[in-house]
Amino acid sequence: MRWLIYAMVYLGSALMVFNIIGFLRFARFIRGMKMWRWGNRILYIPIVLLVSFLMGYLAVGIFGKPDLLVAGILFGGSIFVFVMYRLFSSILHRVVETEHLEAELLAAEEANRAKSSFLASISHEMRTPMNVILGMDTLALKNRDLPDATREQLEKIGDNARYLSRLINGILDMQQMESGEMALRSEAFSLKEALEQIEAIVSESCAKKGLTFETAYAQCATREYTGDAAYLKQAVLSLLDNAVKFTDAPGTVKLSVACSKAQGKCSEIRFIVSDTGIGIDEDFLPRILEPFAREDASYTSRFGGSGMGLAVANSIVTQMGGRIEAASRKGEGSTFTIILPMTPTGPGEKTCIGSCECCSGCGGCERGAQEPDAAPVALAGHRVLVVDDMPDNAEIVSDLLELEGVECETADNGQAAIDLVAGSVPGHFDAILMDLRMPVMDGMEAARRIRALDRADARRVPIIALTANDSETDIQETLKAGMNAHLVKPVDADRLYAALGKWITNGMGKEA
Repeated sequence: MRWLIYAMVYLGSALMVFNIIGFLRFARFIRGMKMWRWGNRILYIPIVLLVSFLMGYLAVGIFGKPDLLVAGILFGGSIFVFVMYRLFSSILHRVVETEHLEAELLAAEEANRAKSSFLASISHEMRTPMNVILGMDTLALKNRDLPDATREQLEKIGDNARYLSRLINGILDMQQMESGEMALRSEAFSLKEALEQIEAIVSESCAKKGLTFETAYAQCATREYTGDAAYLKQAVLSLLDNAVKFTDAPGTVKLSVACSKAQGKCSEIRFIVSDTGIGIDEDFLPRILEPFAREDASYTSRFGGSGMGLAVANSIVTQMGGRIEAASRKGEGSTFTIILPMTPTGPGEKTCIGSCECCSGCGGCERGAQEPDAAPVALAGHRVLVVDDMPDNAEIVSDLLELEGVECETADNGQAAIDLVAGSVPGHFDAILMDLRMPVMDGMEAARRIRALDRADARRVPIIALTANDSETDIQETLKAGMNAHLVKPVDADRLYAALGKWITNGMGKEA
């Protein structure tokens, strides 16, 4: 029994030595932490006490005659100190680890803010000269006396400039989605009108490449829905653009719209994009929706593309609560299907009847009768104020408008625009095109001050943002500032004419 008693005493002493060494390391670790603000001496009080305990252990073992109870208390005390040391150490390391994670999170958020700021700034700087390039190209192509060779060269310049513009937009879209800045709107829109706009764009692309573009729309395509029409069109156009890109002439690209029903009503819309292109290898198909995914690097030089279109479309559809399904065979073509939960709204809502092959209960696949396009608005004789601090941009926009018979005046900052409006007779300007980033006074503040002028025409005149800033936040801020619409540079001439025509004919826009 005596050997057990002394074994417990000396094992307790050895464990106490281990505890003392551990607390020494613990004290050094705490001293090295920047958050420690108290005196360093307090860290050594536990060590002094533990050394005193150790001396007592040794005194009992050498000079005393401990019994089993005393030996058990000494050994238990060493175990208790060891457990407390490990507990304190574990808690401290967990706290430090949490602080490191928080610091890394703050650093990542700061880096993300810096990246967002950089991308917003660089996109503005890139879009500004792109607006000049496309504007000059459009103006040059309107010259009917151009030699055929020169016209062909200008068309290639325009095509490549538009491709670069789409590439810039793709990068910014990916950045917004990764940072969670993409905000979806919820407003009523006509799916029929959205499909007509998509069809107009894709038909032109297919015609240039010698492809056949086919459509098959179910009856549900003629109705109104609630959602974000702009992002929906972007997602569908991304799939169609990809189909056109990877299909050689003579080939076919087809857009179908079908639906599923629940309780007699359309509940899920399917946008089906199919092509007769090069197809996708079965092993690569699961990765096709990933950012920058390319099955073969040689496709970049042959077909072009950045590998972002499908990833952007997938992000948009996912945020809308839907999904994209892909099917393909190498050398035979591909089919991508956007499946979105969408319910018809408005007075045109009808229950689904009948059945057909491509539409689960929408009464047939006949395309609805095409409504004639609205008559183009005559802009001739109207006067527009173009506000832009870049002389080249102001000149391009003015030249494009003057081709339609519009009289233009220019201002190079927001304050100059206010002075022109305030100093003119009522009704002098029929519309204002406002840049946002300008010296002296930006476009937001200028719009607010124009709306606040003590004259009726200042509250009614359409103010349209014409800017390189295209985030959802920018769009909402322009509307809050009293502007009527938001156009993004580089702006297409037809879109510019259409926007001006719409707001000039809408009773001079909305009141502030």
